[in-house]
Amino acid sequence: MTKLKITSQRRVIDRRMLAQQIDAIHAEQGENGRQSVVALLRGALGDGRAELAKRLEARPSAGHDCCAGHAFLVDQIVRLLHDHVVANVYPPGNRSAGEHLTIMAVGGYGRAEMAPQSDVDIAFLTPSRRTPWCEQVIEAILYFLWDLGLKVGHSSRTPDDVVRMAKEDLTIRTALLEGRYVWGDQDLYEEVRRRFWAEVVTGTEREFLSDKLEERNARHKRMGDSRYVVEPNVKDGKGGLRDLHTLYWIGKYIHKVRVAAELVDVGLLTAKEYRSFRRAESFLLAVRCHLHTITGRPEDRLTFDLQRAVAERMNFADRTGKSAVERFMQFYFLQAKRVGSLTGVFLAHIDEQFAQKRARRGFLAGFKARPRDHKGYRVFGGKIAAPSDDWFRKDPVRLIEIFQIAEAEGFAIHPETMRQADRDSGLIKADVQNDPRANALFLDLLAGRNDPETVLRWMNEAGVFGKFVPDFGKVNAQMQFDMYHHYTVDEHTIRAIGLLSKIERGELNEDHPRSSKLIHKVNSRRAIYVAVLLHDIAKGRGGDHSVLGAEVAEELCPRFGLNEDETELVAWLVRFHLLLSATAQKRDLTDPKTIEDFVGEVQTMERLRNLLILTVVDIRAVGPGTWNSWKRQLIGELYDVAKERLRLGHVKHGRENRVAAKKELVEVLLGDQAGLIGKIGNEFIDAYWVAEPEDIIQRNLVQFSVARGLEEQLSIHCEFYEARGATLVSVIAADHPGLFYRIAGGIHLAGANIIDARIHTTRNGWAVDNFLVQDPLGKPFREESQLARIKTAIADALANKIELAPQLARRPLPRMRARAFEVRPRVLFDNGASNRFTVIEVNARDRPALLNRLARSLFENQLMVHSAHITAYGERAADTFYVTDPLGQKVTAPDRLSSIETSLLDAASDARQAELEDA
Repeated sequence: MTKLKITSQRRVIDRRMLAQQIDAIHAEQGENGRQSVVALLRGALGDGRAELAKRLEARPSAGHDCCAGHAFLVDQIVRLLHDHVVANVYPPGNRSAGEHLTIMAVGGYGRAEMAPQSDVDIAFLTPSRRTPWCEQVIEAILYFLWDLGLKVGHSSRTPDDVVRMAKEDLTIRTALLEGRYVWGDQDLYEEVRRRFWAEVVTGTEREFLSDKLEERNARHKRMGDSRYVVEPNVKDGKGGLRDLHTLYWIGKYIHKVRVAAELVDVGLLTAKEYRSFRRAESFLLAVRCHLHTITGRPEDRLTFDLQRAVAERMNFADRTGKSAVERFMQFYFLQAKRVGSLTGVFLAHIDEQFAQKRARRGFLAGFKARPRDHKGYRVFGGKIAAPSDDWFRKDPVRLIEIFQIAEAEGFAIHPETMRQADRDSGLIKADVQNDPRANALFLDLLAGRNDPETVLRWMNEAGVFGKFVPDFGKVNAQMQFDMYHHYTVDEHTIRAIGLLSKIERGELNEDHPRSSKLIHKVNSRRAIYVAVLLHDIAKGRGGDHSVLGAEVAEELCPRFGLNEDETELVAWLVRFHLLLSATAQKRDLTDPKTIEDFVGEVQTMERLRNLLILTVVDIRAVGPGTWNSWKRQLIGELYDVAKERLRLGHVKHGRENRVAAKKELVEVLLGDQAGLIGKIGNEFIDAYWVAEPEDIIQRNLVQFSVARGLEEQLSIHCEFYEARGATLVSVIAADHPGLFYRIAGGIHLAGANIIDARIHTTRNGWAVDNFLVQDPLGKPFREESQLARIKTAIADALANKIELAPQLARRPLPRMRARAFEVRPRVLFDNGASNRFTVIEVNARDRPALLNRLARSLFENQLMVHSAHITAYGERAADTFYVTDPLGQKVTAPDRLSSIETSLLDAASDARQAELEDA
């Protein structure tokens, strides 16, 4: 019988005392004492859980102890129930050969890894087909367990059943691997165990390995296929508990080990790796126990709202530049990374062991392939290996060299050599960091022509990357506590380098045609690779990571071997790596001052080319769905306009010429309806002709003409607008105060998000407003029913058929986890960003009614909105408005700006949202 090591066991549960109390209940109440027994055991179960919760609170990282404690607690409950049912409820009298019963724990319960809300997985074993007595006892025990509120997974089988079903089903085979005797007939348990290993396991080791790896890969794909996703699944995610379980299952199945410690004896793990295994397992188990305790349910997802609570329970504290939750998650990802390293080494060893057993046949029988020499290293079977155990100690620069050779030649690295690299990574000190040869090798690897992403990830797993570039080590496994970034900083950076490499190799021509051409025009390809490496290097230090990162770049680039011009370029790119995306998404690209300011900062075509490429890989490496056609269009448009300005050195045409040129283009698009320009074109002011693309002007003129002909007071047109990957909503109505916020409210009620808006008024008082909208997933509306819903909602909002504020407040935020984040509303005024408008940027927690409330606040402050640009970064919205006062002037008076700021902050605040929801 396996004994669980639990300190002060009777403080958790006193089985002997409870057995006496149950016997006393039966003696006094007989068959009527069932509810009293349930009440007694329910109280014992609750008291035991409370004791274990106190122990977890006192030692918040003791995952093994907590899980073993819960398994022990359930063991005692099961034993008490078995003895009570067999002795008091269905006493067997003279037992026949078939009237024997064994209770075996399987799965996580069998492993003695039970979190507070884990299922109780039990196998009832009987000698032969169940006798009536066995069926009665099993049923009675199960009903008791259910009445205690336990979630029980159960089966009832004979030894023959076990063998037959385990041969057919991988899940059953895996569960039986964890089989642990709990109570009953121990001889029966031993028979099942012996037959399982002899008749099921022997000869099926390779099949089990293959099936388990296929199962693991499918699970990883389902969970996001990265151990660095920022809302990981502690149990099933990559780098989680199930990966450790898989190692144990494979090792146990192939080498017949009984406990994980024996993996060291059979050479699959070193003693140091096993200690790592146990530390990672204990931490992950502790996190899982805290999740179950906090939620009161079997919750394994470490979601944003739970991360903060678990960090607090595990005693993580804030530090300068890094919050407690970010420190906790960094430690979590370091454990997940360690699990990944162990997995790689472990599986490579298993593979080698099978390869050694594989007998050669036929013509090649007896032939033994020999490894070849490559620059002093051994190469065999596509793997590169260090030739001796002291190879890296003799020359630590080789720790960089081996990864560079692997990337250049397409080699994998032998698992034993990965172990050596991990072990010897501490040899990388200042002398190696400053060694010119080491830095040249690193730069060759970083800008490798084959697959730098994969090899840099290996280098990171081995701990060499962070030792050689200590600034990178500081962001290793560091998460950013928001809903925008999907990966840790190091994983985001390595993915961005991989994307850059794919763009250079021409593998992403369709997605990024502009970048795929420009990458071959940059003066220094190694400079752009270094810029991608360093763009987020200073995150988590407090302060502006772009400014601090530029300082790091100025120190590191000369060390890497970059010349003065390359260093200046990299430092500038890191300092301004957000400039292109921020300008494209948050500023009016038709405003000449926007382009003037942007070009004034960029100054050269070389910077512009590099900045575009860096921006593309940075956004796309954030995570799935962050790069879309809308961003591609905006960024491409800004690049093209800036390129033209840099080429010419001045504005190509004056305002009148630009309007005339735009009218000529629209005239071509109108075709047979070209007369509309002469007929109604002059009713639109010059600002309209400058601001709108010619294809939208063509649509507006036709819609305006039809509406005038029908004497409509309101015309709403919706269509899929492929050029921007969005839906174009054009509203023509008699202009009146509050029109913009009402239209915005109607669009939101239809379930759409506004990503851009331009508001115009004709000379004779008609509003012509163009909105680009998408669904909550960033996709355009295409279906006729969807477009009709948008039209109806806008019409109802403008006709006052609905009360906007309460209706919008009742619409739930699509991702309520946004409430886990603190987003302090901020209002920024910029009177220098435009020659004609005051630019107001509002940052706040994203929610459906936000734009409507902000627009209403601007209306109540008597401001005219001329364009709006809506950007979302996960839980945070950044809405930019170009406004004037009613006379068309900028707003400059300090007291006026202060009043507007107060009003907008109130509109953006969470307290205001709560008031509306309560209303």
